[in-house]
Amino acid sequence: MERVELYTDGACSGNPGPGGWAAILRYNEHEKVICGKQEKTTNNRMELTAVIEGLRALKRRVRADVYTDSKYVADAVNKKWVFSWRSKGWKKLTGGSVLNIDLWEELLVQMELHDVRIHWIKGHNDNPFNERCDALAVEMSKKVT
Repeated sequence: MERVELYTDGACSGNPGPGGWAAILRYNEHEKVICGKQEKTTNNRMELTAVIEGLRALKRRVRADVYTDSKYVADAVNKKWVFSWRSKGWKKLTGGSVLNIDLWEELLVQMELHDVRIHWIKGHNDNPFNERCDALAVEMSKKVT
C-alpha cells in the first residue's frame, strides 16, 4: 500500500474567532499544500478540519501517516476515545456531550477510507512541515473578513 505523509495544523485568533487550517501531503517527491479559513470557529475545529481536508484530498486508498501537534486530535484517536464517544451516542464518560460531533463523524468516515495513523508531534519544535502548516494556518486566519 502506498504511504502518504500528512502534516496538519489549525489556528484561531480568539477562541472562538477567525480561524485557519493547513495540510501538507507528501508522497515520494511530490507535495501538495491545501489550506482554508472559517469566520467564527475554535482552534480544535481548525485542527480537526485540517486532518479531514488532508484526508479528503487523497485520490485513492493509502496508508496515511498524519502528523499533528494537536493532543485533542491525537489522543481522541490513539486512546480510542472517539470510538467510545460514538458508541455512547456522542456522550463523554462524565455524561456531557462531545463537542464538534460533525467533524468527528467526518473524520471517522475518512479513516474508514484509508489506513490512517495519527502521530502527535510537539509544535514549534523545528519540524519544518509543522512550522509551514502553522504559518499557513495563521495566515489564513488573518484573511478572514
